[in-house]
Amino acid sequence: MSLLLRRISCHFYKGNQAWRGCSSNKDVPDFDMQNPFEKEKLQCVLCKHKIQVDYKNVKLLSQFQSPYTGRIYGKHITGLCTNQQALVEKEIVKAQSAGLMPTYLKDPHFFEDPELFDAEKPIRPHRF
Repeated sequence: MSLLLRRISCHFYKGNQAWRGCSSNKDVPDFDMQNPFEKEKLQCVLCKHKIQVDYKNVKLLSQFQSPYTGRIYGKHITGLCTNQQALVEKEIVKAQSAGLMPTYLKDPHFFEDPELFDAEKPIRPHRF
């Protein structure tokens, strides 16, 4: 009879659901494991690799500029976070005003650099 009372006392009812509050149950595994199906947190390329953007690093900044028009790509194309995108734009303008980067065309020396993103496939679709 005492075993029956012990089993009944280990269950607490909350609404229609039974909640097991007894810690003497040895069948339940006790381990701390992270969710193996949890997706990796998305980060931009510069934040992931902890790259500091500087106006003197023209090779890095030229990858965020169109090779044909010199236009700075938007964050929906580059995949950068808002803070890094604003910093990249500010540093490109600073490098252009210092004469380190051309304003309208990309420097031909940087045409063969590896691409950080695909400008033809933006993250967010645009209207054209």
